Amino acid sequence: MTPRKFATHAALAVAVLWPAAGQPADGVHPGPMSRTQAFARAEALTAIGRKMFFDPSLSASGRQACSSCHDPNHAFGPASAAPVEMGGPNLDRPGLRAVPSLRYLQAAPAFTEHFYDSEDEGDESVDNGPTGGLTWDGRADHGKDQARIPLLSPFEMGNKDEAAVVTALRKAPYADAFKAAFGADIFDHQQDAFDAAVEALGTFEQSSADFYPYSSRYDAFLAGKAQLTAQELRGRALFEDANKGNCASCHLSEPANDGEPPQFTDYGLIAIAVPRNQAIPANADRNYLDLGLCGPLRADFRGRSEYCGLFKTPTLRNVALRKSFFHNGYVHSLREAVAFYVTRDTDPGRWYPKNADGTVEKFDDLPKAYWGNLNTDPPFNGRKPGEKPALTDAEIDDIVAFLGTLTDADQAGQ
Repeated sequence: MTPRKFATHAALAVAVLWPAAGQPADGVHPGPMSRTQAFARAEALTAIGRKMFFDPSLSASGRQACSSCHDPNHAFGPASAAPVEMGGPNLDRPGLRAVPSLRYLQAAPAFTEHFYDSEDEGDESVDNGPTGGLTWDGRADHGKDQARIPLLSPFEMGNKDEAAVVTALRKAPYADAFKAAFGADIFDHQQDAFDAAVEALGTFEQSSADFYPYSSRYDAFLAGKAQLTAQELRGRALFEDANKGNCASCHLSEPANDGEPPQFTDYGLIAIAVPRNQAIPANADRNYLDLGLCGPLRADFRGRSEYCGLFKTPTLRNVALRKSFFHNGYVHSLREAVAFYVTRDTDPGRWYPKNADGTVEKFDDLPKAYWGNLNTDPPFNGRKPGEKPALTDAEIDDIVAFLGTLTDADQAGQ
Protein backbone atom coordinates (compact mmCIF):
# COMPACT_ATOMS: atom_id res chain seq x y z
CA MET A 1 0.00 0.00 0.00
CA THR A 2 1.34 3.44 -0.83
CA PRO A 3 -1.01 6.16 0.40
CA ARG A 4 1.40 8.95 -0.54
CA LYS A 5 -1.42 10.61 -2.44
CA PHE A 6 -2.75 11.83 0.88
CA ALA A 7 0.48 13.81 1.33
CA THR A 8 0.99 15.30 -2.11
CA HIS A 9 0.43 18.72 -0.59
CA ALA A 10 0.90 17.58 2.98
CA ALA A 11 2.05 20.94 4.24
CA LEU A 12 -1.32 22.36 3.28
CA ALA A 13 -2.87 20.33 6.07
CA VAL A 14 -2.27 23.38 8.25
CA ALA A 15 -5.17 25.10 6.56
CA VAL A 16 -8.65 24.66 5.16
CA LEU A 17 -8.64 25.65 1.54
CA TRP A 18 -11.55 27.88 0.77
CA PRO A 19 -11.81 31.68 0.38
CA ALA A 20 -10.39 33.53 3.32
CA ALA A 21 -13.20 36.06 3.66
CA GLY A 22 -10.79 38.55 5.21
CA GLN A 23 -9.70 36.34 8.11
CA PRO A 24 -6.03 36.56 9.16
CA ALA A 25 -3.61 33.85 8.08
CA ASP A 26 -1.50 34.07 11.22
CA GLY A 27 -2.22 32.65 14.67
CA VAL A 28 -2.09 29.09 15.95
CA HIS A 29 -5.58 28.32 14.71
CA PRO A 30 -6.07 30.47 11.61
CA GLY A 31 -9.38 30.83 9.88
CA PRO A 32 -10.06 29.47 6.41
CA MET A 33 -7.39 30.50 3.92
CA SER A 34 -7.00 30.78 0.19
CA ARG A 35 -4.56 28.45 -1.53
CA THR A 36 -2.05 31.30 -1.82
CA GLN A 37 -2.29 32.03 1.89
CA ALA A 38 -1.99 28.36 2.76
CA PHE A 39 1.18 27.96 0.69
CA ALA A 40 2.65 31.10 2.24
CA ARG A 41 1.87 29.85 5.73
CA ALA A 42 3.36 26.44 4.99
CA GLU A 43 6.50 28.11 3.66
CA ALA A 44 6.83 30.26 6.79
CA LEU A 45 6.29 27.32 9.13
CA THR A 46 8.77 25.21 7.20
CA ALA A 47 11.42 27.90 7.62
CA ILE A 48 10.74 28.17 11.35
CA GLY A 49 10.63 24.40 11.79
CA ARG A 50 13.96 24.07 10.00
CA LYS A 51 15.59 26.50 12.42
CA MET A 52 14.06 24.67 15.38
CA PHE A 53 15.21 21.29 14.08
CA PHE A 54 18.85 22.37 14.23
CA ASP A 55 18.59 24.37 17.46
CA PRO A 56 20.22 22.70 20.50
CA SER A 57 18.89 25.42 22.84
CA LEU A 58 15.51 23.69 22.69
CA SER A 59 16.89 20.85 24.82
CA ALA A 60 17.42 20.81 28.57
CA SER A 61 21.14 20.21 28.05
CA GLY A 62 21.46 23.01 25.51
CA ARG A 63 23.58 20.61 23.47
CA GLN A 64 21.09 18.39 21.68
CA ALA A 65 18.98 19.35 18.68
CA CYS A 66 16.57 17.17 16.72
CA SER A 67 19.36 16.91 14.14
CA SER A 68 21.72 15.42 16.73
CA CYS A 69 19.95 12.09 16.39
CA HIS A 70 18.26 12.67 13.02
CA ASP A 71 21.30 13.66 11.00
CA PRO A 72 20.43 15.10 7.55
CA ASN A 73 23.68 13.56 6.25
CA HIS A 74 22.35 10.13 7.21
CA ALA A 75 18.87 10.46 5.74
CA PHE A 76 17.66 12.06 8.98
CA GLY A 77 18.66 8.95 10.91
CA PRO A 78 21.49 8.40 13.41
CA ALA A 79 25.09 8.81 12.35
CA SER A 80 26.39 6.41 15.00
CA ALA A 81 26.21 2.63 15.31
CA ALA A 82 24.98 2.85 18.90
CA PRO A 83 21.75 0.93 19.45
CA VAL A 84 20.28 3.87 21.36
CA GLU A 85 21.27 7.51 21.77
CA MET A 86 21.99 9.43 24.96
CA GLY A 87 19.85 12.33 26.12
CA GLY A 88 18.45 14.09 29.16
CA PRO A 89 19.61 17.27 30.92
CA ASN A 90 23.17 15.97 31.17
CA LEU A 91 23.20 13.78 28.05
CA ASP A 92 23.68 10.74 30.29
CA ARG A 93 20.29 9.08 29.94
CA PRO A 94 20.22 6.21 27.44
CA GLY A 95 17.24 5.77 25.17
CA LEU A 96 15.17 2.62 24.85
CA ARG A 97 14.93 2.12 21.08
CA ALA A 98 16.99 2.71 17.98
CA VAL A 99 16.49 6.08 16.32
CA PRO A 100 14.50 5.75 13.08
CA SER A 101 14.97 7.82 9.96
CA LEU A 102 12.51 10.67 9.46
CA ARG A 103 12.60 10.33 5.68
CA TYR A 104 9.60 8.96 3.80
CA LEU A 105 7.14 9.26 6.68
CA GLN A 106 4.93 11.70 4.76
CA ALA A 107 2.69 8.93 3.40
CA ALA A 108 2.21 6.97 6.62
CA PRO A 109 -1.49 6.62 7.43
CA ALA A 110 -2.79 7.30 10.92
CA PHE A 111 -2.61 4.23 13.13
CA THR A 112 -5.53 1.85 12.91
CA GLU A 113 -6.05 -1.69 14.15
CA HIS A 114 -7.67 -2.64 10.86
CA PHE A 115 -6.24 -1.24 7.63
CA TYR A 116 -7.79 -1.81 4.21
CA ASP A 117 -6.07 -0.87 0.98
CA SER A 118 -7.66 1.71 -1.27
CA GLU A 119 -8.55 0.85 -4.86
CA ASP A 120 -5.29 2.50 -5.94
CA GLU A 121 -3.17 0.41 -3.59
CA GLY A 122 -4.38 -3.18 -3.66
CA ASP A 123 -7.13 -5.49 -2.49
CA GLU A 124 -9.71 -3.43 -0.61
CA SER A 125 -11.22 -6.54 1.02
CA VAL A 126 -8.11 -7.62 2.93
CA ASP A 127 -7.69 -6.57 6.56
CA ASN A 128 -3.99 -5.81 6.94
CA GLY A 129 -4.28 -5.55 10.72
CA PRO A 130 -2.45 -2.96 12.86
CA THR A 131 -1.01 -0.38 10.51
CA GLY A 132 0.31 3.16 10.52
CA GLY A 133 1.66 5.78 12.84
CA LEU A 134 5.11 7.36 12.84
CA THR A 135 6.93 5.65 15.71
CA TRP A 136 8.14 2.08 16.29
CA ASP A 137 4.84 1.38 18.06
CA GLY A 138 2.66 3.63 15.89
CA ARG A 139 1.56 5.86 18.76
CA ALA A 140 2.00 9.21 16.95
CA ASP A 141 -0.15 9.87 13.90
CA HIS A 142 1.17 13.23 12.70
CA GLY A 143 4.50 15.01 12.59
CA LYS A 144 3.39 17.48 15.24
CA ASP A 145 2.41 14.59 17.54
CA GLN A 146 5.74 12.89 16.99
CA ALA A 147 7.64 16.13 17.65
CA ARG A 148 6.21 16.34 21.17
CA ILE A 149 7.84 13.07 22.16
CA PRO A 150 11.56 13.94 21.99
CA LEU A 151 11.07 17.47 23.27
CA LEU A 152 9.58 16.18 26.52
CA SER A 153 11.14 12.73 26.85
CA PRO A 154 13.43 12.48 29.91
CA PHE A 155 15.96 10.45 27.90
CA GLU A 156 15.84 12.59 24.76
CA MET A 157 15.78 16.39 24.74
CA GLY A 158 14.76 16.27 28.37
CA ASN A 159 12.63 19.40 28.84
CA LYS A 160 10.75 19.15 32.12
CA ASP A 161 7.56 20.54 30.59
CA GLU A 162 6.09 22.52 27.71
CA ALA A 163 6.82 25.79 29.48
CA ALA A 164 10.56 25.07 29.30
CA VAL A 165 10.33 24.68 25.54
CA VAL A 166 8.39 27.93 25.20
CA THR A 167 10.93 29.76 27.37
CA ALA A 168 13.72 28.61 25.07
CA LEU A 169 11.75 29.63 21.99
CA ARG A 170 11.16 33.10 23.40
CA LYS A 171 14.95 33.57 23.54
CA ALA A 172 15.68 32.05 20.14
CA PRO A 173 17.06 34.26 17.35
CA TYR A 174 14.02 33.35 15.24
CA ALA A 175 11.50 34.41 17.92
CA ASP A 176 10.34 37.37 15.81
CA ALA A 177 9.65 35.08 12.86
CA PHE A 178 7.73 32.81 15.23
CA LYS A 179 5.60 35.77 16.35
CA ALA A 180 5.06 36.88 12.76
CA ALA A 181 3.70 33.45 11.90
CA PHE A 182 1.65 32.79 15.01
CA GLY A 183 0.74 36.20 16.40
CA ALA A 184 2.59 38.94 18.27
CA ASP A 185 1.31 37.71 21.64
CA ILE A 186 1.98 34.01 21.02
CA PHE A 187 4.48 33.71 23.88
CA ASP A 188 1.86 35.02 26.30
CA HIS A 189 -0.12 31.83 25.72
CA GLN A 190 2.03 28.89 26.73
CA GLN A 191 -0.10 26.06 25.35
CA ASP A 192 -0.65 27.83 22.05
CA ALA A 193 3.06 28.55 21.75
CA PHE A 194 3.99 24.92 22.32
CA ASP A 195 1.33 23.74 19.89
CA ALA A 196 2.71 26.21 17.34
CA ALA A 197 6.23 24.89 17.89
CA VAL A 198 5.36 21.26 17.19
CA GLU A 199 3.24 22.33 14.20
CA ALA A 200 6.25 24.12 12.76
CA LEU A 201 8.46 21.06 13.26
CA GLY A 202 5.81 18.82 11.71
CA THR A 203 5.46 21.14 8.74
CA PHE A 204 9.22 21.20 8.15
CA GLU A 205 9.22 17.40 8.18
CA GLN A 206 6.80 17.49 5.24
CA SER A 207 9.34 19.35 3.09
CA SER A 208 9.67 17.17 0.00
CA ALA A 209 13.20 18.20 -0.91
CA ASP A 210 14.44 17.31 2.55
CA PHE A 211 12.29 14.34 3.48
CA TYR A 212 10.95 12.60 0.39
CA PRO A 213 12.99 13.47 -2.70
CA TYR A 214 12.57 10.09 -4.46
CA SER A 215 16.01 10.57 -5.99
CA SER A 216 17.52 7.10 -5.62
CA ARG A 217 18.98 5.15 -8.49
CA TYR A 218 16.06 2.75 -8.15
CA ASP A 219 13.63 5.64 -8.70
CA ALA A 220 15.60 6.57 -11.81
CA PHE A 221 15.46 2.92 -12.92
CA LEU A 222 11.68 2.86 -12.52
CA ALA A 223 11.51 6.04 -14.60
CA GLY A 224 13.62 4.44 -17.36
CA LYS A 225 16.53 6.80 -16.68
CA ALA A 226 19.05 4.40 -15.14
CA GLN A 227 20.14 0.79 -15.28
CA LEU A 228 20.73 -1.72 -12.51
CA THR A 229 23.65 -4.12 -12.55
CA ALA A 230 23.08 -7.83 -13.12
CA GLN A 231 23.58 -8.48 -9.40
CA GLU A 232 21.14 -5.71 -8.43
CA LEU A 233 18.54 -7.11 -10.82
CA ARG A 234 18.98 -10.57 -9.32
CA GLY A 235 18.60 -9.04 -5.88
CA ARG A 236 15.42 -7.28 -6.93
CA ALA A 237 13.95 -10.53 -8.24
CA LEU A 238 14.82 -12.34 -5.00
CA PHE A 239 13.47 -9.42 -2.95
CA GLU A 240 10.12 -9.74 -4.71
CA ASP A 241 9.94 -13.55 -5.03
CA ALA A 242 7.29 -14.78 -2.60
CA ASN A 243 9.13 -18.09 -2.19
CA LYS A 244 12.60 -16.62 -1.70
CA GLY A 245 13.23 -13.30 0.06
CA ASN A 246 9.56 -12.30 0.06
CA CYS A 247 10.76 -8.91 1.30
CA ALA A 248 8.27 -7.04 -0.89
CA SER A 249 5.33 -8.53 1.00
CA CYS A 250 5.99 -5.89 3.66
CA HIS A 251 8.51 -3.60 1.94
CA LEU A 252 6.56 -2.80 -1.20
CA SER A 253 8.88 -2.26 -4.14
CA GLU A 254 6.59 -1.59 -7.10
CA PRO A 255 4.77 1.66 -7.89
CA ALA A 256 1.17 1.77 -6.71
CA ASN A 257 -1.71 1.24 -9.11
CA ASP A 258 -2.01 5.01 -9.38
CA GLY A 259 1.67 5.37 -10.31
CA GLU A 260 2.95 6.70 -6.99
CA PRO A 261 6.55 5.65 -6.18
CA PRO A 262 7.00 2.66 -3.86
CA GLN A 263 7.47 3.48 -0.20
CA PHE A 264 9.28 0.21 0.65
CA THR A 265 6.96 -0.33 3.59
CA ASP A 266 3.33 -1.32 4.04
CA TYR A 267 3.32 0.61 7.36
CA GLY A 268 2.24 -2.57 9.14
CA LEU A 269 3.29 -3.71 12.60
CA ILE A 270 4.61 -7.28 12.87
CA ALA A 271 6.55 -9.47 15.31
CA ILE A 272 9.82 -11.03 14.19
CA ALA A 273 11.55 -11.66 17.58
CA VAL A 274 14.78 -9.74 17.16
CA PRO A 275 17.23 -10.99 19.81
CA ARG A 276 17.43 -9.10 23.08
CA ASN A 277 20.12 -6.43 22.90
CA GLN A 278 22.15 -6.40 26.09
CA ALA A 279 23.88 -3.22 24.91
CA ILE A 280 20.70 -1.32 25.82
CA PRO A 281 21.04 -0.44 29.52
CA ALA A 282 17.33 -0.96 30.24
CA ASN A 283 17.74 -4.60 29.24
CA ALA A 284 20.04 -5.23 32.20
CA ASP A 285 16.78 -5.66 34.10
CA ARG A 286 15.48 -9.03 32.95
CA ASN A 287 11.97 -7.98 33.94
CA TYR A 288 12.06 -5.10 31.47
CA LEU A 289 10.46 -6.03 28.16
CA ASP A 290 9.92 -3.83 25.15
CA LEU A 291 6.83 -5.36 23.58
CA GLY A 292 6.16 -2.65 21.03
CA LEU A 293 2.49 -2.14 20.33
CA CYS A 294 1.40 -3.48 23.73
CA GLY A 295 3.85 -1.34 25.71
CA PRO A 296 5.59 -0.04 27.69
CA LEU A 297 5.97 3.26 25.76
CA ARG A 298 2.50 2.88 24.28
CA ALA A 299 -0.19 2.51 26.94
CA ASP A 300 -3.50 2.13 25.11
CA PHE A 301 -2.97 -1.51 24.10
CA ARG A 302 -1.52 -2.84 27.33
CA GLY A 303 -3.09 -6.16 28.13
CA ARG A 304 -3.78 -6.89 24.46
CA SER A 305 -1.64 -10.00 24.21
CA GLU A 306 -2.24 -10.40 20.47
CA TYR A 307 -0.29 -7.16 19.93
CA CYS A 308 2.75 -7.95 22.05
CA GLY A 309 6.01 -8.01 20.13
CA LEU A 310 4.69 -6.05 17.15
CA PHE A 311 6.82 -3.21 15.78
CA LYS A 312 6.44 -0.90 12.81
CA THR A 313 7.83 -2.00 9.46
CA PRO A 314 10.24 0.80 8.49
CA THR A 315 10.90 1.96 4.97
CA LEU A 316 14.00 0.45 3.39
CA ARG A 317 14.80 3.63 1.51
CA ASN A 318 18.31 4.73 2.52
CA VAL A 319 18.68 1.55 4.59
CA ALA A 320 22.25 1.05 3.35
CA LEU A 321 23.25 4.15 5.32
CA ARG A 322 22.27 2.66 8.67
CA LYS A 323 24.78 1.29 11.13
CA SER A 324 22.26 -0.44 13.39
CA PHE A 325 19.06 -2.22 12.47
CA PHE A 326 15.67 -3.17 13.93
CA HIS A 327 13.86 -1.49 16.82
CA ASN A 328 16.63 -2.31 19.30
CA GLY A 329 19.67 -1.83 17.07
CA TYR A 330 20.80 -5.42 17.67
CA VAL A 331 22.29 -5.93 14.21
CA HIS A 332 25.05 -3.70 12.85
CA SER A 333 25.26 -4.54 9.16
CA LEU A 334 22.70 -4.67 6.40
CA ARG A 335 23.87 -8.09 5.35
CA GLU A 336 23.35 -9.44 8.87
CA ALA A 337 19.88 -7.90 8.96
CA VAL A 338 18.90 -9.81 5.81
CA ALA A 339 20.57 -12.95 7.13
CA PHE A 340 18.50 -12.78 10.31
CA TYR A 341 15.29 -13.16 8.34
CA VAL A 342 16.77 -16.06 6.39
CA THR A 343 18.25 -18.03 9.29
CA ARG A 344 16.20 -17.05 12.35
CA ASP A 345 14.46 -20.43 12.30
CA THR A 346 17.00 -22.62 10.47
CA ASP A 347 19.97 -21.57 12.63
CA PRO A 348 18.62 -20.00 15.85
CA GLY A 349 21.91 -20.63 17.64
CA ARG A 350 23.45 -17.98 15.39
CA TRP A 351 21.22 -15.33 16.91
CA TYR A 352 20.01 -16.32 20.36
CA PRO A 353 21.97 -17.12 23.54
CA LYS A 354 22.46 -20.64 24.83
CA ASN A 355 21.20 -21.97 28.14
CA ALA A 356 23.49 -23.74 30.61
CA ASP A 357 22.52 -27.10 29.12
CA GLY A 358 23.48 -25.97 25.64
CA THR A 359 19.97 -25.48 24.32
CA VAL A 360 19.20 -22.29 22.46
CA GLU A 361 17.10 -19.66 24.25
CA LYS A 362 15.10 -18.97 21.11
CA PHE A 363 13.15 -15.69 20.86
CA ASP A 364 14.82 -14.54 24.08
CA ASP A 365 13.24 -11.07 24.09
CA LEU A 366 9.66 -12.25 23.58
CA PRO A 367 7.87 -14.32 26.26
CA LYS A 368 6.59 -17.66 25.02
CA ALA A 369 3.01 -16.56 25.65
CA TYR A 370 3.35 -14.24 22.64
CA TRP A 371 5.11 -16.58 20.21
CA GLY A 372 1.85 -17.05 18.39
CA ASN A 373 2.20 -13.44 17.19
CA LEU A 374 5.41 -14.18 15.29
CA ASN A 375 5.53 -13.76 11.55
CA THR A 376 6.18 -17.09 9.85
CA ASP A 377 5.82 -16.06 6.21
CA PRO A 378 8.76 -16.73 3.85
CA PRO A 379 11.67 -16.52 4.29
CA PHE A 380 10.88 -17.82 7.80
CA ASN A 381 8.32 -20.22 6.35
CA GLY A 382 8.11 -22.49 9.37
CA ARG A 383 11.53 -23.99 8.67
CA LYS A 384 13.17 -26.08 11.39
CA PRO A 385 16.73 -25.88 12.73
CA GLY A 386 19.12 -27.53 10.32
CA GLU A 387 16.85 -27.20 7.31
CA LYS A 388 18.01 -25.41 4.19
CA PRO A 389 17.34 -21.64 4.39
CA ALA A 390 15.31 -19.85 1.72
CA LEU A 391 18.36 -17.96 0.43
CA THR A 392 21.98 -18.88 -0.16
CA ASP A 393 24.81 -16.61 0.94
CA ALA A 394 25.22 -15.41 -2.64
CA GLU A 395 21.52 -14.61 -2.87
CA ILE A 396 21.71 -12.62 0.36
CA ASP A 397 24.55 -10.62 -1.21
CA ASP A 398 22.37 -9.99 -4.25
CA ILE A 399 19.55 -8.59 -2.12
CA VAL A 400 21.97 -6.36 -0.22
CA ALA A 401 23.26 -5.06 -3.54
CA PHE A 402 19.72 -4.23 -4.60
CA LEU A 403 19.05 -2.42 -1.33
CA GLY A 404 22.03 -0.22 -2.08
CA THR A 405 20.09 1.24 -5.01
CA LEU A 406 17.57 2.79 -2.59
CA THR A 407 19.96 5.47 -1.32
CA ASP A 408 18.86 8.99 -2.26
CA ALA A 409 21.15 10.99 -4.54
CA ASP A 410 21.96 13.59 -1.89
CA GLN A 411 23.12 10.83 0.44
CA ALA A 412 25.52 9.17 -1.99
CA GLY A 413 29.01 8.95 -0.57
CA GLN A 414 27.89 9.39 3.03
